[in-house]
Amino acid sequence: MDLNDFELIYKENKVKIKDKDKVKSKLRNILGETNFSDSPIDLLAYSKDGTIVGHNWTLEGKIAGLPDYVVWPETKEQICEILKLANLEKIPVIPYGEGSGVVGGAIPVRGGIIIDMKKFNKLLCISDKDLTVTVEAGMNGMNLERFLNAKGYTSGHIPQSSYFSSVGGWIAHKAAGQFSTKYGKIEDIILGMEVILPKGEIIKFKPIVRNATGPQLNKLFLGNEGTLGIVTEATLRIWPYPEERSLISYAFSTFEDSLEAVRLILREQLYPAVIRIYDKDETRRHFPHIGNANGKVMVVFVCEGNKKLVQLEEDITRRECVKFRGVDCGDEPVKHWFETRFNVTETSSSPQYHLTIDTIEIAASWENAANIYHNVLEKVKAIKGIVLFTAHVSHFYPNGVGMYFSFAGVEMEEGSNFEFYQKVWNTAIKAVLDAGGSIAHHHGIGINRSNWMDEEWGKGMPLLRDIKKILDPNNIFNPGKIFDRCWKGGDS
Repeated sequence: MDLNDFELIYKENKVKIKDKDKVKSKLRNILGETNFSDSPIDLLAYSKDGTIVGHNWTLEGKIAGLPDYVVWPETKEQICEILKLANLEKIPVIPYGEGSGVVGGAIPVRGGIIIDMKKFNKLLCISDKDLTVTVEAGMNGMNLERFLNAKGYTSGHIPQSSYFSSVGGWIAHKAAGQFSTKYGKIEDIILGMEVILPKGEIIKFKPIVRNATGPQLNKLFLGNEGTLGIVTEATLRIWPYPEERSLISYAFSTFEDSLEAVRLILREQLYPAVIRIYDKDETRRHFPHIGNANGKVMVVFVCEGNKKLVQLEEDITRRECVKFRGVDCGDEPVKHWFETRFNVTETSSSPQYHLTIDTIEIAASWENAANIYHNVLEKVKAIKGIVLFTAHVSHFYPNGVGMYFSFAGVEMEEGSNFEFYQKVWNTAIKAVLDAGGSIAHHHGIGINRSNWMDEEWGKGMPLLRDIKKILDPNNIFNPGKIFDRCWKGGDS
């Protein structure tokens, strides 16, 4: 295999390593022969993550970023030694979970060393009294859930990527699982963690239910996307496996009616584990077999836990849905969701149709949720080449929602599909900001949103960059992400 046959997209800022053979020899000494590779096939395998446009690039003979080395450390000491070497040689380091991120967070846009954490995969202990589990950060999400289920527990954190994501990846990207309305997001679930800092120091945040000991330094590493540290282990909350589960669905005439029904359910301080609102176009795609949902907005609910509490949740959920003229669609739509909730073939098979496809998730308050929905749809649908643009709402809070847009299209004017991809992203993000929303809910920043961080954070962004400089003075940790603009031009 000749990697020179591929076009490298992010090549202008790739870091040049002065003596690659010397660095290779030192990495082999640290890791041993079997935990190191610079073979072309391995470098190609780690040139992209789950970013959907990356599938198109591969078929076009393009790669986003190419690492120089791939390593699979087995101990924290090995990681520390790698980082000391990387600082000495000014080589980028990219922590890697399972590569399921969809915003380019693990793409080595400046080359360097991929540190794959898959060998940190042990479950360390479970505390039944505290209802906690401590695991190494490379633990696969579904393996963790299966182990807990067998012991009578659930993690409560089940993202669509559970089969191919890791605990460390959840923390790095501040993930939210499908059952988050009841159990919370990763920031609600994590109690403690161990982190290796860019210079090789190990810092441990002990698992505690809460403290009042000054600013919460541990929160700095939630959502850091490998730019500030590498998480090696974490202690997470767990729950007893639910004894009862109720499946409910209603179809509404308008998007606004569906939002109001859900808002008032949560206002009662009741939290169905799963709530999902599909706009009319997504309802048509996912539930064409449900007659009562024809031309309507589908909402599915899963209530689970103690049997008596589940009954109460179900009664109030049904009451509020009926109040907003919801039509009962039975449990079939929810069963259909359970059967297809890990199915991602729609996006992974898209390159053969030469379509540019992606998803964009954002956050909104209840006050402006409907306005953001309509504003984004109006602005993006006006882009020439858009053939599909739909939305669903998959995460809910007493104060707002996480909204998820999907698009498909092709460049119709002079330019590449990547320029079309950037145009859609930038148009959507600008529409969100203009309507008062936040540019990301649970996928993170990666390369897709880095240009918008200054608008999102305002005067807080220089402070974040100062923290980055203190922790990572040589900027070796995942450069080109969060703190740096990645796309040229940036604005739509």
